Amino acid sequence: MELTGKSLIASQPGSEGKTFRAFEPASGAAIEPPYHVASAADVELAAQKAVEAFAHFGRAPGTARAALLKQIAANIDALAESLIDRAHQESALPKPRLKSEVGRTSGQLRLFAKVLQDGSWTMPCIDRPDPARKPPKPDLRSCLRPIGPVVIFGASNFPLAFSVAGGDTASALAAGNPVIVKAHPAHPGTSELVGAAIRDAIRECGMHPGIFSLLFDSGVSVGAALVQHPAVKAVGFTGSLVAGRALFDLAAKRPEPIPVYAEMGSTNPVFVLPGALAARAPEIAAQLFASVTMGAGQFCTKPGLIFLSKQPPAVEFVHVMQEKISQAAPFTMLTSGIRSAFTRETEARTHRIGVTLAAAAPMAPDGESFSAIASLFETDFPTFLASSDLSAEVFGPTTLLVRYDDPRQLLEAARGLAGHLTATVFATADDVQKYPELIAILENKVGRIVFNSVPTGVEVTHAMIHGGPYPASTDSRTTSVGSQSIFRFARPVCYQDCPDTALPAELQNANPLGVWRMIDGEVTRQPVLGA
Repeated sequence: MELTGKSLIASQPGSEGKTFRAFEPASGAAIEPPYHVASAADVELAAQKAVEAFAHFGRAPGTARAALLKQIAANIDALAESLIDRAHQESALPKPRLKSEVGRTSGQLRLFAKVLQDGSWTMPCIDRPDPARKPPKPDLRSCLRPIGPVVIFGASNFPLAFSVAGGDTASALAAGNPVIVKAHPAHPGTSELVGAAIRDAIRECGMHPGIFSLLFDSGVSVGAALVQHPAVKAVGFTGSLVAGRALFDLAAKRPEPIPVYAEMGSTNPVFVLPGALAARAPEIAAQLFASVTMGAGQFCTKPGLIFLSKQPPAVEFVHVMQEKISQAAPFTMLTSGIRSAFTRETEARTHRIGVTLAAAAPMAPDGESFSAIASLFETDFPTFLASSDLSAEVFGPTTLLVRYDDPRQLLEAARGLAGHLTATVFATADDVQKYPELIAILENKVGRIVFNSVPTGVEVTHAMIHGGPYPASTDSRTTSVGSQSIFRFARPVCYQDCPDTALPAELQNANPLGVWRMIDGEVTRQPVLGA
């Protein structure tokens, strides 16, 4: 497929205007073609077409939406080679990683197709009437319905799985909402390829083209205009705390405020308990080094804080970490902006009173535009406790060891944490018995608690929770990964004494979809009897 460099507005090319280019991270060279920034007219047309499409798509049977998701997945799989080549050029991510990401992208689309084919996700609930009661009890039925056009922002660190056809788009479409994607400027070519795959699937399924639009911009004006457009009913975002909070504030200031489901900053604290440290210090250190440097540390689940005692087994732990960090090859970051921020933040730490640079990799050779090196910092518990900024995310291959004297300090540290996506606990069975309060505290601080493993690697399943209290996300009740993410883009609607023919299929007396429903407090697949 030849790339056009234009936005995609309901299957039609967008306008031409000011342009920008992506860059090869390893060399800094510009990549063809130039991409046209979406105009105000493009934004308006995408919103209008989304409203038109919602009138049909929002009431389409789940089986029809499932067919669309499966067709998008098939189209993406057919483009795999081209997608991997272009994404590698634009991100410098290894091709094996990108091959896996293609599979994850199509796999989560198929996961939502299965959710739709069942239909019970809408949580249909029926309370039958009692006309003899004084006053009479009405017939009440409720289920989840789509909310309307949704704006999705592509992420920098996952050019496929968290971008144009990523989990946010898949879950929003699955719920019955048209989607407008604001592509990330770091990988516009990859975004256009995936956008074309979605466009073609919509055509192949005979659906309204306004279901999907893709807009390009190298700045913030297009994204801001989309969030503030009155036709938009929700936003999905993965990225920095600064950007996510800015979108959240814009949405809150609208005449009609809308939800912004933003996954933002997370340091993902790690607690190495005494028993585990004594039993396997070198093994844990090696695991954590691999997790800290995986993908150049550009994962939202990278362990950025490691709480470690000053007991003798810690000496071996620190030695292994230092040795591996000092031998690490330079990493190529995704963008010049990410590399600059990482360099600025790590340099600032080297000058912090109470913080020491425990290890650093050799400097990168000249000529690699977006390169960075791994580092390990160390501080003591009092310094950490007095410095809230040391808990902030540093996006890249670095982590901070926090050395504690008394295990009770672990509880104090945990209580003082802000929200995170994950917390990891390395523990023996005896440790778990000794520190039950730690787990209880962490339940209120994170979305996922990991035992004796690393937090990097987010499985796309029904049980997965990828979210957490602020600032990990703007709504700790939700997840951006897994089938439960569909609930972000639906809302409950109740129908009182509604004619059967006017009800959604999930609520009709005969239960034509055969879904699980709650009828008078009991879960069943049976029809409504006596209706």
